[in-house]
Amino acid sequence: MNKLKISIITSVWNNKETIRDAVDSVLSQTYENIEYIVVDGASTDGTVGIVQSYGDKISKFVSEKDKGIYDGLNKGISLATGDVVAFLHSDDIYASATIIEEVALAFTSDKSIDGVYGDLVYTPKSDTSKVLRYWKSREFESGLLAKGWMPAHPTLFLKREVYEKYGEFDLSFKIAADYDFMLRVLKSGIQVKYLPKVLYKMRVGGESNKSIKNIVRKSREDLKALKKNSVGGFGSLIVKNLSKIGQFLRKS
Repeated sequence: MNKLKISIITSVWNNKETIRDAVDSVLSQTYENIEYIVVDGASTDGTVGIVQSYGDKISKFVSEKDKGIYDGLNKGISLATGDVVAFLHSDDIYASATIIEEVALAFTSDKSIDGVYGDLVYTPKSDTSKVLRYWKSREFESGLLAKGWMPAHPTLFLKREVYEKYGEFDLSFKIAADYDFMLRVLKSGIQVKYLPKVLYKMRVGGESNKSIKNIVRKSREDLKALKKNSVGGFGSLIVKNLSKIGQFLRKS
C-alpha cells in the first residue's frame, strides 16, 4: 500500500537569509513521501541560486513574478499532486524532524478527517530555540469561529480535495487571505483533528505585524473576512485580538 503523499509549499521572494533553513527543515523530515514545491516571486537577492543548489531534492521549483505570497501559494496548490497540502513559509521551520511523520499518522489513523492542525511558537529571528509567544490551539467546536478563534494557519494540513472543493486564497486580501480561507472551509463542516503539540516555529516580523500600518490593515481585513463569511463582526474581531495576549504569557 502506498504511503500518503504530502505536498509542502514554500512561497518566497528575496529571502536569502532564511530560505535555506526552511528548505533544510523539509528535507530533514523522517517521512519519505514528501513533494516539496518552492514558488519564488522572481527574487533578485540570491534566493534563486540557493534554492537551485538543492537540485532534484526539491520536487518542483518555479521562479516568476507574482502578486504576493498568496498568489505564490495558489500557484503551489495548482502544482501539488499530494493527498495532503501544507505550507512552510520561507522564514520558518518545523518543530522537529518527525512532524510530517506524525501528521501523516493522524491522517492514516482516521480516514474520516479532512485536516490536521497543532500548536505554533514564535521565535526571535536569530534563535529559533527561544519562545517569544506560544499559540496554543484546541479541539475545534462549532461556534468557536464567531468567538474569534482560529487555528494557526501554518500548522494546518488539509487534504488536497478541500482546495478543489472550496477554492484557494482570495487575492483581494493582502494580509488576511489565510484567515478568510480558514473561515470558509471550517464553517463548511470539514472534519479536523487537533494534535496537541508544537508543529511549527515562526520567526517574528511577518507581513501582518511588521508595522503599525500592517497591524491596522490586518484588523480591517480580518473584519472583512468575518463579514464575507457570515461568521461574526466587530465583537468577534475584538475577542480574536484580545486572545493573543495569553500567547505572550505562555511559554509551553
